[in-house]
Amino acid sequence: MQNRATAFTMIALLICLVPALVFAMTPYYQDFEGLNPADTAALSNDGWLVYGNVFDTEGGYLYGYGPFPAPNNGAAFCALATGEGGPDQGAIQLSVYSDYENGDHAAGNLIESNVFQEQVIEVGDTGVAWVFEIHAKHGNIAGSSTAAAFIKTLDPANGWALTNFVTIDMTAIPETWGGYNLYLNVDAGMEGQVFQFGFMNTATLYESSGIYYDNINFYQSETIDVPDTPAIVGARLQQNFPNPFNPNTRIEFSVDRPGSVDLSVFDLSGRKVVTLLEGDFQVGDYEATWKGETQKGERATSGQYWYVLRTPTGQITRGMTLLK
Repeated sequence: MQNRATAFTMIALLICLVPALVFAMTPYYQDFEGLNPADTAALSNDGWLVYGNVFDTEGGYLYGYGPFPAPNNGAAFCALATGEGGPDQGAIQLSVYSDYENGDHAAGNLIESNVFQEQVIEVGDTGVAWVFEIHAKHGNIAGSSTAAAFIKTLDPANGWALTNFVTIDMTAIPETWGGYNLYLNVDAGMEGQVFQFGFMNTATLYESSGIYYDNINFYQSETIDVPDTPAIVGARLQQNFPNPFNPNTRIEFSVDRPGSVDLSVFDLSGRKVVTLLEGDFQVGDYEATWKGETQKGERATSGQYWYVLRTPTGQITRGMTLLK
């Protein structure tokens, strides 16, 4: 979403007379029971937005489009569903899937569809963690389609650069309802940035891609020992140092539960540049050094890159810049 096709107007935020005591970002809860599944504007009226990114068959970025008010018509991005809930989900759920109105499906291009809420980070929002909790279950996702829940922050003062990206992989979740959560600590450097929480999937050739969500809860954490770095359950990822860098940079991360770990570098189009670490890791603190080289040992071009830490519970992405 770092390449926005169109600008959009942010909703004006009320200014409190004592801003230090009030959070500009507001908690959000939605169980969808109060929305009308027959109303095509039900999701957009509740503040939901959509955005699409399109990649070629090799993963190269082609274009983006949006953001647009979220539809509720069954053909693109998302819709309210009925009859898929359990005792804790009620009668109405949110179904998220691909934009099947995009004709580039037929060309074999990858359609990344994003469905999300967003708020602007203000001074009073920093120094705390914001938590995104959901209920979810497997829908009709099939083929090569993938799905994820995410938290993103984007910097409108820097070309909508993606500054944080925390995800949980929802592709292979069970067909029974389960609870999931992810969170991000908001620091002073994020003031003025856009905070998004929501869902995404990538599909092609009109393959099925649906996941059901419910009981969405976004709130400020009251836990006093929230980590001061982007985190998922069981892992934390530090900002690389130095950044920007030439020729080397160090990446530190920690693992709070044993399991498989992959730390890799990607370019802005999503192509993997190099795998830095891969394997089974025990609980502990680790670091890796990137020498600015590709997997073949060739010098990478200068510019911005993403480094991604993947574990069985999700992935964390941070940005870094390689100088000439």
